[in-house]
Amino acid sequence: MPDINSGSSDTEMSSTTTQAVSELSVPVTWGEVKGKVWGPDGGHPVLCLHGWADNCGTFNTLIPLLPKECRYVALDMAGHGLSSHRPPGVFYSFYAYVADIRRVVDGLQWTKFSIIGHSMGGNIAAMFSALFPEMVDVIVLLDAFGFMPADLKEIPQIMRQGISEMLEYEKKTEEKKRVYAYEKAAERLLAANPTLSEKSAHILLERGLVQVEGGFVFSRDLRVNFRNIARITLEQSLEMQSRIQASVLVVLADKGFGATPQNSDLQNIASALRQGYHDRNHTVVTVSGDHHIHLNNPEVVAPLVSDFLRTRVLSQQLPA
Repeated sequence: MPDINSGSSDTEMSSTTTQAVSELSVPVTWGEVKGKVWGPDGGHPVLCLHGWADNCGTFNTLIPLLPKECRYVALDMAGHGLSSHRPPGVFYSFYAYVADIRRVVDGLQWTKFSIIGHSMGGNIAAMFSALFPEMVDVIVLLDAFGFMPADLKEIPQIMRQGISEMLEYEKKTEEKKRVYAYEKAAERLLAANPTLSEKSAHILLERGLVQVEGGFVFSRDLRVNFRNIARITLEQSLEMQSRIQASVLVVLADKGFGATPQNSDLQNIASALRQGYHDRNHTVVTVSGDHHIHLNNPEVVAPLVSDFLRTRVLSQQLPA
């Protein structure tokens, strides 16, 4: 059973309320999946999934602005934040993360829940919802289309590159992580993620760094940087999309994935996925901001997410 350590809880402030936060730990065969929990025990369950190389701190500023009657569980995905890294020789892929989600929700004894996913977390959310449609009632995709299709002709090269990266990594006897002073670690994170505000970077570093002798190292597994070898085509993505039964809200940033791609192939992919949501009466909106708008300026995103949760889920639930 998962361990929610209320003894180590802290509080986070929104403009109107103080909200208690607890740490979560769910055992898995190779270690633990860690996370944070907001909201009442009996609240409507909402799973929150972060983007690539981020951690569950990406929801620190958004969740306090969302409906208080929900139970929000934000995870550090495997290899990120405080969660355990995958065993040696194991690849990171969307499919593996989908299996992780099933492990976590089974541990939480959730049979029906909502998902909020940013970027990579949105892709995991959509794939999970396509494979287990009966378990998900609402999906909110934050600057994500839910799928990242690859051109059929490019997939063999992508797979080859990802395998080669893993094999080269394994040849190194002991990969030592670079030790940083905190300020230098913050500079590196901001340089690698120009859409982060300085405040947002510090939030992510709360779980993104581990203190060691002489400074700090980044907590994420270096293997998450390798090419994802488990890729699907646009045709497969659209088939997956068609199997989602949940109500979907897609919130795109006009300086993020909502921007018009310069590459014609990417334009076609974005157009096809967007049209797929429209054809099934899902909601697609574009807001002013960048890829981390939900973290940098949550007040832009929160009303949209809150209204969607209230109208599609909370208003449908009968009082006890």
